[in-house]
Amino acid sequence: MAPLDPVLALEAKVLTVLAFRNGPIEDLHAGKTCPLCSGEPEYSHITDAEMKKLMQSAVTQVYRLLWQRENDAEGYAKALALGERYIKNWDDPVPKT
Repeated sequence: MAPLDPVLALEAKVLTVLAFRNGPIEDLHAGKTCPLCSGEPEYSHITDAEMKKLMQSAVTQVYRLLWQRENDAEGYAKALALGERYIKNWDDPVPKT
């Protein structure tokens, strides 16, 4: 892959925060650190290090896809086809009104 494109990197971060970080995963991360992993909803179930790893992975993957979209249409199409295999039972998006 080519060197980091800062515009695409920023777009990847923004897409990630909008589509992933501020979604249900944040509910798992919010709250106090769970001292006993008790499953109580007011306790965090993901450590800061785990959350950082999750976010870095998501940004990297979104960046890779955006880069492919702009520079490797065939690779992007293949990635979409592979991803489509995993989403057959997913709900459709619910547009905000």
